[in-house]
Amino acid sequence: MVSKKDKNLQRLKRHKRVRGTVSGTAERPRLDVFRSSKHIYAQIIDDVAGVTLVAASSNEKDFAADGGNKEGAKLVGKLVGERAAAKGIKAVVFDRGGYIYHGRVKELADGARESGLEF
Repeated sequence: MVSKKDKNLQRLKRHKRVRGTVSGTAERPRLDVFRSSKHIYAQIIDDVAGVTLVAASSNEKDFAADGGNKEGAKLVGKLVGERAAAKGIKAVVFDRGGYIYHGRVKELADGARESGLEF
């Protein structure tokens, strides 16, 4: 009997393995990405203090686009970049959350770079 592998479990294993080396500090916090089928979320986290500094998502009340496509992901990236610039954050470490760097995750990263974040 062939059993189907759980893709989310495999993603969580990849994410845990990467998190062993990628960590956010006060000077260079971590830009974390989570995507669901309908929305995409981004947080800038200081792991040393255990604090979320900036957050943006397609699930917010005044968000105009759809978070389930690349255009919405790019807008979330721009939004998190603008909020980070307002807090004085210029450089981050990108944590793709175990997802492949393609599609919505790549568009979010491009949007954040366009708004001035360096990674």
